[in-house]
Amino acid sequence: MTLIALNKPYNTMSQFSPHPSRPTLADCVHTPDVYPAGRLDADSEGLLLLTDDGVLQARIADPEHKLAKVYLAQVEGVPDDAALARLRRGVDLGDFTTRPARARIVGAPDWLWTRDPPIRFRAAIPTTWVELEIREGKNRQVRRMTAAVGYPTLRLVRVAIGALRLPDLGLQPGQSREIDPSTLGLPPATPSRPVRRRYK
Repeated sequence: MTLIALNKPYNTMSQFSPHPSRPTLADCVHTPDVYPAGRLDADSEGLLLLTDDGVLQARIADPEHKLAKVYLAQVEGVPDDAALARLRRGVDLGDFTTRPARARIVGAPDWLWTRDPPIRFRAAIPTTWVELEIREGKNRQVRRMTAAVGYPTLRLVRVAIGALRLPDLGLQPGQSREIDPSTLGLPPATPSRPVRRRYK
């Protein structure tokens, strides 16, 4: 079983197959037969896990296993208490309502790399870093959540999956390393129960 932690760069597709205009995971990871456990959008950065084990892949990606994902979102404006409360209790996004999340304002991380290209700045509107912990992974979920409460995300970085934290790994964008699956903090897999046949 192989498990790889990658710091996915901005503008990189979460796929190995060629893309007509953007780099892919094949430009960063050269280990054969590994696939992403979950995804990050091209315009999102940070921790992405890859494995050659289908069961582990499913356990990492499935929200039922309660493996928390932590994101840093640099948003436009300064979220008020009401906006943070909405993020915490769940946001109705139209097609689904998010599960309750943890959300708090944090300072700008001193360990974070500079993005290339940088985000767009508007002189009259400040930006704020919000730390969000969710246990789902719907398409563009964090961006949709912050936009729904009135604070669009300008930059999004996934910093943790389970007990594994990107700052502790020391990976720069595009760098990867093999890790022990036990460091994720997943509960032990539940063995499947044998099917009991009933005879009449």
